[in-house]
Amino acid sequence: MTGGKHFVTDPTTIVKDSLHGFTLANPHMSLDEKEKVIYLKDLVQIRENQVTLLCGGGSGHEPSHAGFVGHGILTAAVAGHIFASPTSSQVLSCLRRVYSEKHGTLVIIKNYTGDVLNFGRAVERFKAERVNQGKPLPKVSMAIVGDDVGVINPNDDEEGGVGRRGLVGTVLTYKVAGALAAKGGTFEQVKQITEYVMSHTFTIGCALNAASVPGQGMPRTLNENEIEIGMGIHNEPGFEKRAIKPADAIVQDLINHIVHSKPFKSCPSNNSRVVIVVNNLGATSNLEMGLVTKLAVEAAKSHGLKPERVFSGTFMTGLAMPGVSIALLVLPDDETQLKNVINLIDHPAYCPGWINQLQVTDAGSTDDLARAPVASFTPSSDATWERVIETAYERAVAAEPEVTKLDQIMGDGDCGHVLLSGATAIYQASKNTALPLDDPSSTLSRISSIVEDAMGGTSGIIYCLFLDGLAQQLRMLGAANNSLLTPKLWGTAMLGALDTLYQYTTARPGHRTLIDALQPFSSKLAETGDVSTALKAAEAGAKATAAMKPMRGRAVYVGQNDGVVDAGAAGLVAVLAGISEALQ
Repeated sequence: MTGGKHFVTDPTTIVKDSLHGFTLANPHMSLDEKEKVIYLKDLVQIRENQVTLLCGGGSGHEPSHAGFVGHGILTAAVAGHIFASPTSSQVLSCLRRVYSEKHGTLVIIKNYTGDVLNFGRAVERFKAERVNQGKPLPKVSMAIVGDDVGVINPNDDEEGGVGRRGLVGTVLTYKVAGALAAKGGTFEQVKQITEYVMSHTFTIGCALNAASVPGQGMPRTLNENEIEIGMGIHNEPGFEKRAIKPADAIVQDLINHIVHSKPFKSCPSNNSRVVIVVNNLGATSNLEMGLVTKLAVEAAKSHGLKPERVFSGTFMTGLAMPGVSIALLVLPDDETQLKNVINLIDHPAYCPGWINQLQVTDAGSTDDLARAPVASFTPSSDATWERVIETAYERAVAAEPEVTKLDQIMGDGDCGHVLLSGATAIYQASKNTALPLDDPSSTLSRISSIVEDAMGGTSGIIYCLFLDGLAQQLRMLGAANNSLLTPKLWGTAMLGALDTLYQYTTARPGHRTLIDALQPFSSKLAETGDVSTALKAAEAGAKATAAMKPMRGRAVYVGQNDGVVDAGAAGLVAVLAGISEALQ
């Protein structure tokens, strides 16, 4: 879970320092350091040509808000301290800077009390200031986004008196309004499309824990087995803590909550076509984000919704909060209006925070080109092969805990699981008559394909290369059926397979890998033709790895050997022991 450690020099200056670094990495932006305002460098030209848009709020939600300043989206953003609204004076300074005399300015904010009050006061001060200067009342309007349905407990269907909070739907509002402004939309048109997005976007979030705040630490923590539904981006409590479930159940619950919420059910548009945004709250891995995105689309479809666009990324965070939020934008019923909204979403936004999608026409599937030709075979049985596979599988099952333990000491801890996955897949294939057991070369080729799919990783591809090489050696030796194979011939073929493997790996005996067991087994089998003798050589080779310095694999980064046997070698010995037992 997220802890309380941060990269901080001075908590009181972290926002200004961060904004300064942000402009260094984004040279199209300028910084008013005193007021903590990020704005476009070509602001004069922008004001002349279009409606300008400004936004802002507390820091800690990056890339919101400054990350969306760019051509085709926002003109400027004003930052408060961490989780705190900027002052009205800061906002007023920004408004003076970006106001377009010809086209007007729209202020877009999230629905939080501090933001509403400070931005609202700034707008009123700006209006009064202009009137006092003898100028006409300015074309300035404020849009307050409240897309969160996570403040509404499904049991009572009521929201708090402050209304729905602004979440990642705010970014969708930036995107659509900014695109229309860039395309020359009038002040009223930009306001109208903004109001549409705000009234048709529905968001809910969940978190595995609260976020640590620089200079303050963790405000609260969840238990290891808990998840909180509706946790806010400032660590505000959600409406429910519950036991954590598998990801598919969590995401389904989130989508269920949205579609059953009162705001969604009273949505002006009845269209089933939607835009989905899956947002990283700050500390969710990209791997998990891909999973959540897949599940969100599936869950939406389970309610009859039809995703027109899907966005997945980090748009609005709560510092490094481990969690996600999911937003649904319901598209217009009218087809022309729908296409207009989609076109605005697709319009490029040249800013660091948005993900521009390239829309292309599918010219046809090329799946047939990507698939290797499948060799046909007649499923067959062979008592020896079946016994070998079953016994090797049983040994892999028994060895998995110890192999995993060894790999946790010197590697990444997955060696036992990966080995067992491969052994299980081969065993299941044999039980389902999915192996051509009458032809050893074909058997090994098929096993290699199964291993690749089941194991993955470095150890998996090493086994595959060896098995491919072994199959090729048997073909070259003319071993067309099992009756022609002797143990010595197997050993000779294994040595040839090692030569194939050595073309693609620098691992050799003495490098503390599974090669330290495989090489002596192959050599001794070719020499003696005795499987038991070969197994003893493999066991001795594996045992010797305990005294070897790691030379290959992740164990290299550990450094010392800790006197433990290499996990890969130990796993291979377990499999070889099963083979030896079956052949006795």
